[in-house]
Amino acid sequence: MDAATLTYDTLRFEYEDFPETKEPVWILGRKYSVFTEKEEILLDVTSRLWFTYRKNFPAIGGTGPTSDTGWGCMLRCGQMIFAQALVCRHLGRDWRWIKGKRQMDNYFSVLNAFIDKKDSYYSIHQIAQMGVGEGKSIGQWYGPNTVAQVLKKLATFDTWSSLAVHIAMDNTVVMEEIRRLCQSNFSCAGAAAFPAVESDLLYNGYPEEAGVRDRLSLWKPLVLLIPLRLGLTEINEAYIETLKHCFMMPQSLGVIGGKPNSAHYFIGYVGEELIYLDPHTTQPAVEPNESGCLPDESFHCQHPPCRMSIAELDPSIAVGFFCNTEEDFNDWCQQIKKLCLVRGALPMFELVERQPSHFSNPDVLNLTPGKATQGGRAKGEFSENVWNCTVTSGLFLFGLEFDLEFLGQLI
Repeated sequence: MDAATLTYDTLRFEYEDFPETKEPVWILGRKYSVFTEKEEILLDVTSRLWFTYRKNFPAIGGTGPTSDTGWGCMLRCGQMIFAQALVCRHLGRDWRWIKGKRQMDNYFSVLNAFIDKKDSYYSIHQIAQMGVGEGKSIGQWYGPNTVAQVLKKLATFDTWSSLAVHIAMDNTVVMEEIRRLCQSNFSCAGAAAFPAVESDLLYNGYPEEAGVRDRLSLWKPLVLLIPLRLGLTEINEAYIETLKHCFMMPQSLGVIGGKPNSAHYFIGYVGEELIYLDPHTTQPAVEPNESGCLPDESFHCQHPPCRMSIAELDPSIAVGFFCNTEEDFNDWCQQIKKLCLVRGALPMFELVERQPSHFSNPDVLNLTPGKATQGGRAKGEFSENVWNCTVTSGLFLFGLEFDLEFLGQLI
């Protein structure tokens, strides 16, 4: 049962406070006590960027929708998990938003990257139009994998953040691939991508010198997104403890998923309940005021977050992690390896040093040119590469998205 009741036309909310429990509250790698740190919990939640349905924004593509109500919830969740990566990148995990307090310029640069206009890096306009290349028409509902693939493509234009985005398909994370991606030689290969600029020049409204400075770095900050399917029509309870541990890791960006055709951004858990930000609220599009400042209060959830039973989670999710340094990535790898030893925690994905031999030949998936869609697979095809620990009740469906009609045919 959701811990929130929403009346969409009047935007009235009734939210339950956190339960009085001795169980710790975990929010994106931070541990809290309800009894002694309730204010800190709410401040942490409020500081996350909250993207919801909006109305009256410029038409997508010039003639398309001016609101994403009813279809954009997963796109908004994708914005939220990626915004958390940018917050960690430019502001740090310990940064907090306080109503009425003046924020640093980097905060507004992050926020501007998601504003509902065509030239913002990760706007609803950019995501919807880039999704056409993933087989999704504008106004069509996305799954976790689709929005992850689109965000990866859009991140290549964000030279200010200079992120390495890796999407681990087939429930396998290959460490060698990630190190190769993050240890690119910017001083050579990136020379053309980062031309010399004047110090006061802005690129797409953002300080370009940050990207130029980072081209000599030895490690590009990593955004790791792992699309998974943890069951057929409901989550396999064997994965619940593992999912909880993901929220305990300091590298956690949270999880995008939800219920069928209703997406949420999960940022933590308490007991057997997931804590999430809900995009299903329609707010007016925001424009800068007369002084040029962007009103930002509607981008922060200023009430107790929603909660739902973990057992109600749709099995199709994407888990996110952010590793700002190579040390962060090495630490994350060690935590994943230790997690495999936790009693009662069935691994959700495999961590390997090198690409398995059966990955190197695309013919193992029996694909033909022009037929592939998301993640290099054709819609409706199963990957035969399944880790021996990740078994569901009779079918292997990891890293894939299926619409309800297709699942109904399977059942």
